[in-house]
Amino acid sequence: MPYGEKTEEQLIEFADKIFRFFEKKNAKAVVMACNTTSAVTYDKLKDRYNFKIYPIIQSVTGILARLPIEKLGVFATPATIKSGVYSREIHKINPEMKVFGMDCPQWVKIVEGKLENTPESKAIIFKNLETMLENNPDKIVLGCTHYPFLLPVLTQIAPENLFIDPAVYFAEFIKSDLKKNDLLNDNSSNAYEKFYVSSAPENFKNAGTMFYKINQMPELVNL
Repeated sequence: MPYGEKTEEQLIEFADKIFRFFEKKNAKAVVMACNTTSAVTYDKLKDRYNFKIYPIIQSVTGILARLPIEKLGVFATPATIKSGVYSREIHKINPEMKVFGMDCPQWVKIVEGKLENTPESKAIIFKNLETMLENNPDKIVLGCTHYPFLLPVLTQIAPENLFIDPAVYFAEFIKSDLKKNDLLNDNSSNAYEKFYVSSAPENFKNAGTMFYKINQMPELVNL
């Protein structure tokens, strides 16, 4: 990591290994929560496996395209912006919407290093946001899992309702689609969670606490 700086070939290799791993685990569905892998690998890998794949970008752009707005900003990683997937998918439904993409290569490291309140990091974040605001967007998508953690800084110079965390739309879409396809398990009495990593379990557990309370040490696997 971070994925946003990897080449297309590297991202495809990583995603394919991860999908093969889940295939061996008999997964009924796999969520691609990473914007970068959704942008770069989904269309190339989507038909290779025996489970349903939910890519975050392709799942939420249908919702974004129908918002009653004219201009949409997208903050994302360099790989996601380079792919053009947000504007391409939105324009399939709403060709009139103007989409302004901007890569923020330093944001992931700022979040993972918990550096968002340092003067140097704030200067970077404010500069990126001020540049985006020159487009007068009606809404701005925080197109990376890490970016919503910068809302306390972003909202120092812009209103919170300007920003969209696509994960909220994504979770609602997945639940609705699982139900529609009779794949939704309403019985949570036997539910459990398990985390797998390809490297550095302790680092993952520590970093993961930003997102979620991880009670057990992730299992190290060789993909």
